[in-house]
Amino acid sequence: MASARTGFFPLAAGSSKSRCAKPVAARMRAISAVLVAASFAVQTLSPALAQGRPPGLIRDAEIEQLVRDYATPLLGAAKVNAGATKIYLVSDRTFNAFVAEGRNIFINVGALMETETPNEIIGVLAHEIAHIAGGHLARQRMALDRAAIMAVAGMLLSAGALAGTARNRQVGMEGAAPAGIMLGPQEIIRRSLLAYQRGEEQAADIAAVKYLSATNQSAAGLLTTLERFNRQALFASSRIDPYLLSHPLPTERMSFLSTAARQSPAFSVKDPPARQARHDLVRAKLVGFLADANETNRRYPISDNSMAARYARAIAAYRFGRVNEAIVQIDMLIKAQPKNPYFHELKGQTLLEAGRAGQAIAPLKQAVALAPSAAPIRVMLGHALVATGNPQSAAEAIPILTRVTQQEHENGDAFQYLAMAYERKGDPAMAQLSAAQALFLAGRYVEARTQASRAQKQFQQGTPGWLKADDILNYRPPKE
Repeated sequence: MASARTGFFPLAAGSSKSRCAKPVAARMRAISAVLVAASFAVQTLSPALAQGRPPGLIRDAEIEQLVRDYATPLLGAAKVNAGATKIYLVSDRTFNAFVAEGRNIFINVGALMETETPNEIIGVLAHEIAHIAGGHLARQRMALDRAAIMAVAGMLLSAGALAGTARNRQVGMEGAAPAGIMLGPQEIIRRSLLAYQRGEEQAADIAAVKYLSATNQSAAGLLTTLERFNRQALFASSRIDPYLLSHPLPTERMSFLSTAARQSPAFSVKDPPARQARHDLVRAKLVGFLADANETNRRYPISDNSMAARYARAIAAYRFGRVNEAIVQIDMLIKAQPKNPYFHELKGQTLLEAGRAGQAIAPLKQAVALAPSAAPIRVMLGHALVATGNPQSAAEAIPILTRVTQQEHENGDAFQYLAMAYERKGDPAMAQLSAAQALFLAGRYVEARTQASRAQKQFQQGTPGWLKADDILNYRPPKE
């Protein structure tokens, strides 16, 4: 059964011995070949997202921190454990957000790109957090369990009623079949479940206003978002059966919310200028990375000298291969805001992806110093150190990447570059173990077991490395 999710908008109805004997360069090539596409599901925000790769999750330190800062006060107001709640960015330009599998919030980057103020996306987050606080996903699973029982009962009832209708017709009693039979038990159950979910959406809207008021934030942004959705659905709604929607119609939601939102004492509160500036930079960053040249120029013409516009144009220059021009523009951004870690990160990323890994190290180290908890920047620094080809730099990368893997156990990129760093350093056992972990996280279990087997032979039985390899060797996915 597919996992339930609740969203802001409606869903449509060789041996280790021989390997050790190879020169380091050959082993590096072997490890690199095994790790190709090991982290395909989660990507760093980069031009690759606009070059035909399928949509998935993306990582970006700046955007993640901004959304986390938006969500943390709301989680506190909802009495939801912020440390146990994860927020993921979805590489999809449609406007949507949803929660799934417990305390996981997914936000399409399109929602960030289209919201003009922080308050708009904060309203969406408040709605999703309300689903978590209300335990709606757990109750949906219970509703689905009840629906399974209803389905069996409905089929038995239909069979009995149809048999009775047939008997009546045999003795000359004509008439239409009962309405429930005409609709069918599965259709009745589906409509019942959708009605249940619509009730949850209304409850989440009201709870969202409560959390916004508790954090002295306006619900005006939530209304603005619903108004946008209403405009998009205005034409289609005249032809939609409202009983076939998982959410109330936008006009119903707006009517339901408007009074409560306007009665909040925080309704007139505006976003602080510093927060608006950060939001503008994130929107510009996403446009620079994901939009084509025409859209970028339209949104941020050369006549616009704002920091956000300059950011978008610098990213676009780097993305379309004008590296030197991009570096000049990024340096101007750094001069204007020397303590902005993400400008230093962008410079490092531009140099790294241009094949100038050695030059990328200094700006990436500066970015890490300014944002020490940003895992994506640390991974990029580790990548740059490994990419220099220098064993000493590779050794420097190991503790940096190891810290990331301890902080984020499912960071496949960190394990991938860690494997390469260990190979550069000349530690094949740890290189193969790290490669196995990267492959395991990518779902490539057969290849992961091959690497784990090679690694385990080089560790003493019972040591941490041996045990980690053993865990991978003994794992069997449900469908394998």
